[in-house]
Amino acid sequence: NLTYLPYYQHSPPVAAIYIISYLFIFALCMVGNSLVCFVVLRSSRMRTVTNLFILNLAISDLLVGIFCVPTTLVDNLITGWPFSNGVCKMSGLVQGMSVASSVFTLVAIAVDRFRCIIYPFKSKLSLLKALNTIAVIWVLAIAIMCPSAVMLTVVQIEDHYMVHDGNQSLAFPLYSCYEAWPNSEMHKVYTTVLFAHIYVAPLTLIVAMYGRIGAKLYRSAGPVSKHSVESQECGSAAVSRRKVKVIKMLTLVALLFMLSWLPLWTLMLFTDYAKLEDEELDLLTGYIFPFAHWLAFSNSGINPIIYGYFNENFKRGFQAARKLPGC
Repeated sequence: NLTYLPYYQHSPPVAAIYIISYLFIFALCMVGNSLVCFVVLRSSRMRTVTNLFILNLAISDLLVGIFCVPTTLVDNLITGWPFSNGVCKMSGLVQGMSVASSVFTLVAIAVDRFRCIIYPFKSKLSLLKALNTIAVIWVLAIAIMCPSAVMLTVVQIEDHYMVHDGNQSLAFPLYSCYEAWPNSEMHKVYTTVLFAHIYVAPLTLIVAMYGRIGAKLYRSAGPVSKHSVESQECGSAAVSRRKVKVIKMLTLVALLFMLSWLPLWTLMLFTDYAKLEDEELDLLTGYIFPFAHWLAFSNSGINPIIYGYFNENFKRGFQAARKLPGC
């Protein structure tokens, strides 16, 4: 029995909503994170340990914008996988690497802030150690996503064809990009391991450290001082508005990361463990997964807005970039 599917998954109005939504996130991601990279690299004053980690977050988000947003949009508009096997592997690998790199970087930021505020008299992290930490983060991110990249492949779905406007005389073979594990149990185990190691455990650690930091800051804060001293990057006993603002900014970045990626992780686990009918899978892949991907990718575009709102140095850097010739 041959199955014929429409080449375009959605009606023009629905497709237009998808295109506008994804292109908006793409533009926000590319412009905002490029500005973050420009501001940190342009000014020597901005090259602090925390800002180096923020730069690494921006690079991860740029990779999402370049490699993941366009391919995911096209994949959501067209039935099947329209790209090559290499693009299939690259898109999945980069998306997984960027997520892992982002969450490991958020952990590194939380650890650095934790040491500075909870143990202010310990030696702070140097720029060289921060760069080494970033290198380790990328090695770990690549290593944990290698099994996915190896298993990702494009295969032709037997007896399934795509047609334009219901014309079966112009049928095209249907291809799919997915992780071809030897059996479904191995895929379930791998997805669960990823969920535990690059979502649950790191974000639990982040919440615990920021909770401890927040408790200490608010315990030690009496009447708010007029002096804006951010503990001299690591050390004054006086708690200021600026210090609390920095912690709020970093906490918000971690919180939004957690909320943005939770629906997509939930869907991936749900499809692995639940026995779904074809109609239910069509609903998920046609409407729910595109929204979950959009929400996850939106996190890559929202971070620069947070930096500009909470951090005066980034705000001034963004304003200066706008005044450059050609901008």
